[in-house]
Amino acid sequence: MNDNVLRYVKRVFNVITILGFVATIVGGVYLWRLGAFQNQAVLQQLIVAHRFLGPLIFLCMQVLQVIVPIIPGGITMAAGVMIFGPVWGFIYNYFGIVAGSFLLFHFGKKYGSSLAKTFVKEKKYNKYMAWLDKGQKRFNIVFALLILSPIAPDDALVLIASQTKMSWKFFTWSILLCKPLPILLYSYLLIFGGDVLGHFL
Repeated sequence: MNDNVLRYVKRVFNVITILGFVATIVGGVYLWRLGAFQNQAVLQQLIVAHRFLGPLIFLCMQVLQVIVPIIPGGITMAAGVMIFGPVWGFIYNYFGIVAGSFLLFHFGKKYGSSLAKTFVKEKKYNKYMAWLDKGQKRFNIVFALLILSPIAPDDALVLIASQTKMSWKFFTWSILLCKPLPILLYSYLLIFGGDVLGHFL
């Protein structure tokens, strides 16, 4: 990827990020005016009224969130559980994040280190790539363990992994098997963590 194309891609991603941030604010204000944040019944009525469109929009948002972080991913995961309930919220979170991870890995493989270095700070990039000095197998194990963690920078890890010899097979199984636990922990910790903490205070 030449420098001109790279600058164009980065500009497009920046525009998408800004538009997504604005849309998030507008959507939040709209829901607040409807009383969705103050009354859960209002939120449930909105879901029933938009049974197909609501999940579709949320899935697309989660896919985009992995590729172009608009707002902190933990917030969208918690929102999914609050809006769609514990079961469907987890399912929509899982499929959206998995699909986004696959797309990001594909883009990284296709456009190379230039794209990865555009979105990952050089210090972090060099730190993770240094793991390759101990071999691809060691890198793969560390990658899977970090994906299993709820606080790992997934977008950076996926982009960096795409610059190694990691196979699609290993990447796919790592994401499919390791993603459920951090999604569950992050989502429910953000929602119920405050209540649990309150019992000990």
